[in-house]
Amino acid sequence: MTLEPRPPTSSDEELLEAESSAVISRLDDEARIARVAAELRTGFRTLAHVGKAVSIFGSARTPADHPEYAAARELARRLGADGFSIITGGGPGIMEAGNRGAVDAGAGSIGLGIELPTEQGLNEWVRTPLEFHFFFTRKVMFVRYASAFVVFPGGFGTLDELFEALTLRQTEKIRHFPVVLVGSEYWSGMVAWLRERMLADGKISPEDVERIEITDDLDAVVEICRAADHRRPRAQAA
Repeated sequence: MTLEPRPPTSSDEELLEAESSAVISRLDDEARIARVAAELRTGFRTLAHVGKAVSIFGSARTPADHPEYAAARELARRLGADGFSIITGGGPGIMEAGNRGAVDAGAGSIGLGIELPTEQGLNEWVRTPLEFHFFFTRKVMFVRYASAFVVFPGGFGTLDELFEALTLRQTEKIRHFPVVLVGSEYWSGMVAWLRERMLADGKISPEDVERIEITDDLDAVVEICRAADHRRPRAQAA
């Protein structure tokens, strides 16, 4: 069975499926490169003076009356009171909670939106909005401008950001960068599997697992982020 080509539903799909018959592509590679460069340039210019920040991740499906939403909002408020800006994906759920907590504290509230066929735009608590067409350009901003990742329970997108950060740490593409999992009941099974299967089979090293911190203590998260920011190298003025 041959599928009929169709218009792409996002820029990522247009890029990734351009060489197949899956979508009808109207861009050549030079135009795609220019679009990627423009997206990076806009992100760099907008966030250049953000100062210290923490990226918060978690499920877009978490309702506002859920304890995880309340915890993410409170953590963002505490981090904001400590001088951190909060970076999220700008959507609903835990992302909204993070941006809302930042606003509660009068701190920077940054939302990195992404073009998705089913996404409904940025939440109302974002104060510095950025819209991205490509996942990978957006991911650069999450890492480049943050001192730590704080990860609440989530799905595939949350796991994507989590394991990408762990890979960057493992390969020393980034250093002095904690990855904190909030919600021991949710995350402990996954970390146990990493120890019992991946580590036991020699697929990863002990320090790879030790880099992951799990806690339910929001004050501990703030301390971890504060310590990471103090260790983070700063560019020297010319």
